[in-house]
Amino acid sequence: MQVIDNINLASLADTTISLTAAFILGGVIGLERQYRQRTAGLRTNVLVALGAAIFVDMANRLAGHDGANHVVAYVVSGIGFLGAGVIMREEGNVRGLNTAATLWGSAAVGACAGADLLLEAVVASVFVLAANTLLRPVVDRINRQPLDTHSVEVTNTVHVIAPSARQKEVMQKLEMALEEADYPTRDLVVHAFGDDAVEIEAVLAATSVDGEQMEAVIRHLASLDCVSQVFWSPSTTE
Repeated sequence: MQVIDNINLASLADTTISLTAAFILGGVIGLERQYRQRTAGLRTNVLVALGAAIFVDMANRLAGHDGANHVVAYVVSGIGFLGAGVIMREEGNVRGLNTAATLWGSAAVGACAGADLLLEAVVASVFVLAANTLLRPVVDRINRQPLDTHSVEVTNTVHVIAPSARQKEVMQKLEMALEEADYPTRDLVVHAFGDDAVEIEAVLAATSVDGEQMEAVIRHLASLDCVSQVFWSPSTTE
């Protein structure tokens, strides 16, 4: 049987070392992202590092098998579309990254099994499961820590509600007020707000702002007769 013929304990040890290195190094990168409260945090980075390591390790074992490597390449590209399908964005929050990364790891495990690298597939499964279970308490503990605003990368957004008929005027005054305060906008998005009003979202380029200075800008905008409502919202999501 091909499965028995492919059993190589020395190669299995090499695979275990590679996956351990990917787990640890991906974890180091992920810890920094988790500490800064980014969407792709500890578990996502570990899972992606593991999936990549599994695919590359398998390609090394299949060296000389061009047909198998071509199939693996198709799996790698195809799983990207499947993973993208489970990532959702709801009200500025990105959801499904861990699920997508788990699918990436599962695809790597399945590819190993299909290539008759049964022991490698088992080891890979253990590492993927460890990333999703053993690291969960670590993530929860980090997330319960007080938010360090000096270390966390914050996305600051100014929300303005104004009549639809005066949208251009408000957008000009909003950008002018922010530029005068040295807070240029990175993005400007307009949404319908009711039947005759719009909500203008100005995402600032700066990741940290002076609270008192920003409140002064908000008060100035609120005093304009063309503005119905204005508020400032910091967010730690990407």
